[in-house]
Amino acid sequence: MNDEITIGLVSISDRASDGTYEDQGIPALKDWLGRALASPWRVETRLIPDERPTIERTLIELADQVGCALILTTGGTGPAPRDVTPEATLAVGEKEMPGFGEEMRRISLNFVPTAILSRQVAVIRGKSLIVNLPGQPKSIRETLEGYRGADGSVEHVGIFAAIPYCIDLIGGPYIETDEAVVKAFRPKHAIRPKQA
Repeated sequence: MNDEITIGLVSISDRASDGTYEDQGIPALKDWLGRALASPWRVETRLIPDERPTIERTLIELADQVGCALILTTGGTGPAPRDVTPEATLAVGEKEMPGFGEEMRRISLNFVPTAILSRQVAVIRGKSLIVNLPGQPKSIRETLEGYRGADGSVEHVGIFAAIPYCIDLIGGPYIETDEAVVKAFRPKHAIRPKQA
């Protein structure tokens, strides 16, 4: 039986949180997850400013009180003075997962040379995986899903392929994906039979 996964979506932006412009991060994440996940899921969303204490409090709340197995943030990962998402994420994490940030930059470098300026990180806090994603909807999709060639074949696998097994390993719910969007990778011994 599949457990429902609770996913925290946090958009970090001074201007979107004060209403100067409409947030695009959370709608983009909800849309992508709606296509990618085959397991039951629900979201908890937060739209907050680029303030480190607020980011830390929000991540702690979503992990410790709400019980999100996965928390995806968008925004605040560049080199500008107000970009403090990585510092807040590292401050609340118990284990850093550097492969996620490395791979997101590697994927994005296929599209823009400024991807090298991104400082995304990922951490484990208790039974929660927290991942900083880019701010632009197109970049969010590319880093999660990977990118495809002109014929539609996957040329570079996105980071989400590793997320379900990571959540297995930290004691979270078993997540299945729509393989047409992104195929979750697990070692053979960790794959459960498909539910009827």
